[in-house]
Amino acid sequence: MTITNHLMKQFVTDVTTLQEGLHPENLAFWYTKIILEAKDMAPSWLADKIKVKQDPVLKMKFNLDISKRAVRHFMMAVDNNLGSMPNSTKMYFLKVQETLSDEMDKSLV
Repeated sequence: MTITNHLMKQFVTDVTTLQEGLHPENLAFWYTKIILEAKDMAPSWLADKIKVKQDPVLKMKFNLDISKRAVRHFMMAVDNNLGSMPNSTKMYFLKVQETLSDEMDKSLV
């Protein structure tokens, strides 16, 4: 019985951690951290071309306003922070990177 209780507690903890990683406040925190780091890496003339805005109504929606020349810095900032993120947040930002890469590929065609 104690093994079952332990496994159930671990399961509840894992699910809670996954849920918390996708809270809008958590995503906003990571976006802010990544944007600041990307701006620090980018040349000064490009830093103001890296912005993100959270939708006031749809809290899970973030509008990334970024110059094509600044995408590289944003991607590096995401890579630098992936190890510190909860798994669900990490998956979210990996999807953001994938989407950005796809959009950049489309613009090259």
